[in-house]
Order: sequence, then C-alpha cells, then structure tokens
Amino acid sequence: MSAIDSIKLAKSSYTKIGIADTATKNQALKAIAHKLETHVDDIISANRIDIENGIAKEIGDGLLDRLMLNHERILSLSGAVLQVVTLSDPVGEIVRSNTLANGLLISEVRVPFGVIGAIYEARPNVTVDLTALAIKTGNAIVLRGGTAAENTNRVLVRLMQEALTEVGLPGDAIQTVDEFGREGAAAMMKARGLIDVLIPRGSANLIQTVVEESKVPVIETGAGVTHVFVDETARLDWAVDIVFNSKTQRVSVCNSLETLLVHESIADEVLPLIFEKLAEKDVVLHGDEIVQAIEPSVIPATDSDWSTEYLAQELSVKVVSGIDEAIDHINKYSTHHTESIITSTEANAERFLAEVDSAVVLVNASTRFTDGGEFGFGAEVGISTQKLHARGPMGLRELTSTKWQVRGNGQIRA
Repeated sequence: MSAIDSIKLAKSSYTKIGIADTATKNQALKAIAHKLETHVDDIISANRIDIENGIAKEIGDGLLDRLMLNHERILSLSGAVLQVVTLSDPVGEIVRSNTLANGLLISEVRVPFGVIGAIYEARPNVTVDLTALAIKTGNAIVLRGGTAAENTNRVLVRLMQEALTEVGLPGDAIQTVDEFGREGAAAMMKARGLIDVLIPRGSANLIQTVVEESKVPVIETGAGVTHVFVDETARLDWAVDIVFNSKTQRVSVCNSLETLLVHESIADEVLPLIFEKLAEKDVVLHGDEIVQAIEPSVIPATDSDWSTEYLAQELSVKVVSGIDEAIDHINKYSTHHTESIITSTEANAERFLAEVDSAVVLVNASTRFTDGGEFGFGAEVGISTQKLHARGPMGLRELTSTKWQVRGNGQIRA
C-alpha cells in the first residue's frame, strides 16, 4: 500500500464519521482514552526506541523533550481526550439564519472539513490531540508525525483505530503515512481533492516548506519568536516571575520566551533580579551593549539573535528607550505568535494590545498561557499565526467549515 492509498482510505471513511452523532463520537473518544490508560507499557516501550534513536542521531534536548512520553504524560493525554468529550460539539451549530421576504429560511451551519492532514515533528502528543479533535468534529485525519516518533505513533494510531472500530466507526478514518517518510509528506501536500486542509506543526523550516509546496489549502501554524516587554512602570516581582516562567517552564515549545525587552529607566534595577533568577536554570544570555555592561557574562547579541527561536535555555535581551521602540522591535522580528507587556499603566497596556500584530497579546501574564488547553479548548490543534479562518490557539470550531442550508416551500426566483 502506498501513501496515497492510505489517504484514500481516510477519504472513503469520512462520510460515516462525518454523519456520526455526538454521542457516538464521544463514545469513540472515551474508548481512545481507555486504550491509552490500559496500554501505557506498550506506548512507553515504543517511545523508548524512538528516544534511543533520537539520542543516537543527536536531535537535541528540545526535540527529545517533545518526543518523550512517560506514564504521567500518557495519562495527561488521556485526560485531554476526556476533556474533549465534555466540550460542546460544534457540528450542526447554526452560525446565523434568516427568513427572507419570500419565505425561504436560510441558515449557515457548521460542518466538518472532511479529511484533515497534519505534518509535524517528534511530538506524539500531537498524534492524540489532533485525532481527538478531528473525531469530535466528524473529520477523518491523515498524520505524518515524522521519523523521530515513528514507533510511538504507530502504536498510538493502532490503539485509536481499534477504539473507533469498537464503537462502530471506521478505524480507517485515522491514517498515518510515517512509514513512507518524506514521500508520505509529499503525497499529502499533493492530495488536493483527497485532503481538505493541511496543518503543519514544527520548525519554521517545516512550516515554510508546507506553505510553499502544498497544493492543499494550509492553516499556517508558526514558530514562536516570542517577546516580553518590561515597561518603566512594571512591578519588579511580576517582571521576575513572568520572565522566569515564560522562559523556563518548558523551553521546547513555541510559546516559550525568546526575547526580553526592558525599558532603559529600570534596566539597572530589574535586569540583575531577572538574571539572578534565570541563573537557577543556567539560561544563556545574549544581549546588547547595555545588557553586557550590567552582566559581563552576557554574549554579545547579533542581529540574527533577535529573530531566533532557541527552544533551549537561551534568551536574547535588549534595552529599549520606551514602548515605541519595543513595539517597533516586536513587529519587525516577531513571528506574530505571542507577546506580553508587564506594566502598571493602563494606557501602555491598551496601546500594546492594539498595536502589536500577533495572534495572542497579553498584559501582565506569562507567554506560556498561549495554549488551547489553557484557553479552555481541550486538546489543541496548534497556534495559528495566519489571519485567514483561524488565528491563535485552535480548537474544535477551527476544524469546521460552514455550509448554507436553504428550506423552502415551492419558491421560484422571479
């Protein structure tokens, strides 16, 4: 069987899952959660092979962290699936409706996309998250999770296929093309008419490749060159805690802080406090000349540092003259993912919210809150950094399209 055959299996299975009622879809999700909980050892055994291969190939600590599944993470995945069960099913939701003067009732209704494709790297949690959201919204799904997680994904997909079959839904609605390597990804990108929408998640290079080469419509998720700006009125304790959490709570994810901007009037006071805290996690600092004068161990920042997504215990730091320079810097170097301001001035907060052109903009909060789970969406599709259809954390509604239903009683157009 080829990659295109797998995609066709998903396509042929779509109709049955697309018309399934909410109760049946929820039964499938509960069955998936149960499979995860009762096959922890199988999943960990497969994951251990992938981890060993990753270490041998020196894929880096960030990817290894994303790749690793342990007992706690698997139970967390199961819990996320069960949370999706509790969420409202958007399929069939009436977005708007109107009765025309001629008596026609027209309604815009949410419907599944059909077949969703996902291309991502070394993140087996995405295999489960995306599948759960696809099932809840009546979509079939084709997964390309990358060679690094191939063994783990094979077990996860098999378990989820079994779960669907057990509740009377087609297991073929979940497909993986990992075994076909890059050929599988290429087939997905060319499968216009078979895959309705393609979602890439991973490195900037992967996302850009999919955006540029795909013939299938793409929802672009973005790399996170994420910023925090500490303005002159910031509470120092908030600044220390928010920067530390944003940078170190989990460094291998796209909402981790990569560039810190600090107002020049408080740089001498707040930066030593922040650096002392970051030293607890051995964070490597890259900074401008002012930052280097405050902390001599800082590595001189190059222009490329301002646009680097480190995904590691590294941070770029720049002192700015005020909110104007901060916003200009962010809009120039950001990937338009997540930015936060720490301030006690409402005018600065509102201006930052209005003028920073990113998918998520926060005030006095950690960048780590940019997450579908934290936003109450259950499992997450990804963080969209584009402006069409979806932007920011994507949940169930972002995996639906709409169609118009028109009900009449014999009307003809004059």
